[in-house]
Amino acid sequence: MPMPAKNSDPNAEPAETPHYHGHRERLRERFYTAGPDALSDYELLEMALFPALPRRDTKPLAKLLLKKFGSFAEVVHAPEARLREVDGIKDASINQLKLIAAAAGRIAKGEIKRSIALSSWNDVIGYCRSSMAFADKEQFRLLFLDKRNQLIADEVQQTGTVDHTPVYPREVIKRALELSATALILVHNHPSGDPTPSQADIQMTKAIVDIAAPLGISVHDHIIVGKNGHSSLKGMRLF
Repeated sequence: MPMPAKNSDPNAEPAETPHYHGHRERLRERFYTAGPDALSDYELLEMALFPALPRRDTKPLAKLLLKKFGSFAEVVHAPEARLREVDGIKDASINQLKLIAAAAGRIAKGEIKRSIALSSWNDVIGYCRSSMAFADKEQFRLLFLDKRNQLIADEVQQTGTVDHTPVYPREVIKRALELSATALILVHNHPSGDPTPSQADIQMTKAIVDIAAPLGISVHDHIIVGKNGHSSLKGMRLF
C-alpha cells in the first residue's frame, strides 16, 4: 500500500490544531461583542495576522513583534527590512501589516481633508503622527491652507536621511504661491523618536516666516513628530 506523499514545500506551515482554532474563535467573539478596547495590543496584533498566517498560532509572533518594536503602531509602521529580522515574518505578514498602516493613514488623511482648522488641532497632530512619526528617514511635509484654514494640499516636499532633510525656504513659498495658499503648517519627523527641535529647525522656520510674511502668507506652526510625542515650535514660542 503506497504511503501518502509528504509535502515537499519547505515553507509550508503545519495544519492548525483545534486549540488554535478555538482560541481564534474566542478572540473574534470577544472583539465583536466587547469591542476592540477589550483586547490588548498583542491580541489585536494576533487578529491582524490571522489572514496572513491561517495555519499558525499567531500569539507568539505578535508578542515577539511587540517586544522588538514596542507598540502596535510601531509594529505596523516598522521598516520592512527590520520586520524581516523577526523570525517567522514573511511576505504575507509584512503585506498585512503595511495594509493596516496604509489604511490608518488614509483614514486620518480623509478626516483632515474634510475639515482642517485650528479648532481641530488634535486631528492635525494625529494625522501628522500617523503619517510620519514612525518613518525611518526624515521627511519635510507641508500643509497648505486657504483663508478659512481649509486644506488645499498636503505634500511631502523633501525626504532626507535618518537625521537631516534639506529644506529650501524659497521653494516652500514658491509652492504656496502656486497653490494660492494663505497659510502653512510645517511638519517634519525625527526618526530618533525625540521631537525636540534643533537649532537648525528653529533657524529654518524663521527663514520661512521672514519670506512668507511680506507676501501675506502666515506660518501657523512647525510641528515636529516622533514616536515619543510631538513638539510645536509655535507653542514653545520659538518663532
